[in-house]
Order: sequence, then C-alpha cells, then structure tokens
Amino acid sequence: MVEKSNMYELEYPAPSMAHDSSEGPNMIIALNGYADAGQSIEQSASHLKAALDHRPLVSFNNDELVDYRSRRPAVTLTDDHIASAEDLTLSIDVVRDNLGTPFLLLSGPEPDLRWEAFTKAVADIADKHDVQNTICLYGAPMTVPHTRPLVVSAHGNNQELVGDMFRLESTLTIPGSASLMIERELHKRGRNVAGFTAHVPHYIAAGPYPAASLRLLQSVQDATGLSFPLRSLEADAERSAQQLGEYLESNDEVAQVVSQLEQQYDEEMERYRAEHPNVAMPGERSLPSGEEIGAEFERFLASVEHEGEDDAAGNPFPALGSASPHESPDATTPDVENNSEETSEPSEESDDDEGRYGGQGESR
Repeated sequence: MVEKSNMYELEYPAPSMAHDSSEGPNMIIALNGYADAGQSIEQSASHLKAALDHRPLVSFNNDELVDYRSRRPAVTLTDDHIASAEDLTLSIDVVRDNLGTPFLLLSGPEPDLRWEAFTKAVADIADKHDVQNTICLYGAPMTVPHTRPLVVSAHGNNQELVGDMFRLESTLTIPGSASLMIERELHKRGRNVAGFTAHVPHYIAAGPYPAASLRLLQSVQDATGLSFPLRSLEADAERSAQQLGEYLESNDEVAQVVSQLEQQYDEEMERYRAEHPNVAMPGERSLPSGEEIGAEFERFLASVEHEGEDDAAGNPFPALGSASPHESPDATTPDVENNSEETSEPSEESDDDEGRYGGQGESR
C-alpha cells in the first residue's frame, strides 16, 4: 500500500503565510482538464502565478496521480534536439495578492488516479492551515452568445461566499471531477466551500477565451476580498471580443445563430430578474455594504501603515515609491488595481504577464 507521504512533498522551509488577519487563508482550486471550456481554468491559474509573487507549499507526485498514456505531455522538437516538454506540475502554492494577503492556489492537471486519496490529502492540508474559504473554478460550454455579459453561476454551502451570484435553480446530474470530490469532502468537514462556473459560448469553447478567466477571477475577488491585477486580462478580453466581432461581420450564417442566442439569453435573464429582483445580474456589480466598505478601508490603511516603514529610509511617499515586502528587489511595478483611473494601461507590445509583473516562484 502506497503511503500518503509518497503522494506529495512539503516544501522546506515552508513559505510564510503571515498576515494581519486572525482568520485562515482562502484557497482557490483550479485543476485543468475537466470543465475547462475556453481554457478558463488553466488561464486563471497561470495568470495568477505569472502576475503575483508565489512560493510552492506542496508538490504532488505525478507518477502517483497522472496516467501519462491518456494525458501525453506535448514535446517540442527543435532541429535535432528536444527543446521543451509540457509542464504537468500539480502543486499548492502560497500566493500573495496586490495587498500582500496570502492565499493558497491548487493548480495543475486534474489527477487521473487515486481521487479519494488525493481528495483526503487536499482536505487535510486545508485543515492544517485552517483554510477559511475554498472556491473551485470551472468553465462549461453553454448555449450563450459572446455578445452578452458572461454569466458566472455559483453553488456552495455558505451564503456569504456565493452572495447574490447567479444560481442554476435545478437538479443536475453531471460527470464527477476531482474538484467536485474535494468540494464534497470539505463540506463534510464543515468548511466553507463554493464552486464558480463560467458559462462559455459553446462555439468558441475549444480555444482560449480570456473573458471567462477574467470574470472568474473578478468573482473570486468579490467573494473573498482578495485583490488581483487584472488589467492584462481585460485587454486580452477586449482584443478577443474585437476579433469575434470582425468575424461576425464577415459571416452572416454565424451572425444569425448568435442573434438567436441573444434573444434566448435576454428572455432567460428577464425571467431570472423578475424572480430575483434584488440580485445583481451578469454585467452588473452589486453595491458593497457598509461593512464591506469599512473592511476594505481597514485593509487599505493596514497596507499603508505596513509600507510606512520606508519613511525611515528617506522615502516621503512610501505608498507610491516602494515595492511591497513580497516582491523581489528587481521586480517591476506590479499591475495593482486600487480603483484609480491613473493606473497606466498594459503595454500592447507584450502579452507576457510574468515579465510585466515580475512575479516569480522560487525553484525547489
């Protein structure tokens, strides 16, 4: 019998998860390979790891979990040698958001084998670190048009976590997944857990659709209070929408199909709005409560006080002129969103988030 210790390795020394709050960290689960329409899950995870400082906490053993014959990693040959091979790393990383708040990110390929043992291992790690909320990300191909606000539906066992998000009010029987198994186990253990599903237009679900990743991460922000740099994803989503618009202009048949989907979408949204008059619809943002505004203001003040230590070094404007503690010394200025219109837009010359943000994970 293979012991659990053979399934994963704990990094030593373990990355710090120290922060001001007394509550445990949030955890995002983004396993690709299942329910990843529009590559929304893979792109969400890769964006966070490229844009934010992260350190590995747990590395899973692929030989225990991955069936390489059913998931053959792509290998690139250049001239007379093998230049690269697809990375199938499955890990839990400690990531710090724009304000330095740590959270856990489980990302990589969905395991092919040993789901029950894998589920228990992830749940045990959540218990060990007293994870406050867990959100699993999904992307599903749906009969919706790309010309309407993208829907992210939610399910979960905690009302505060799912808030006033769109709900699928029906009984569904769907194929299982490792993420769903983890949801079920965490629910049994009394931990807050939710699943957010991006509804990706079925006719473009096979390729990358940045709008889905953008809306998923925005939904995670709203649910957890974490802050992510999303400007590059916004730019990617705008470019994608422009390309799709140009394609529709030159293809009348596809345009007719999209028009029918628009009518169907509008009718469904009107029905849902009539039944849920107080719910924020797709494309709308609900107004924050007084408590939420106060909590965000406290977080901002805490970040300013933390950076105020730079005063001793002669910097009269620490909030503007210094890197946060979790950035590397040579890191570029991160794409931090603080609701300011003065933040510069991302360069159109490069789509490389890692180069733009300077977020790097340490090598083992």
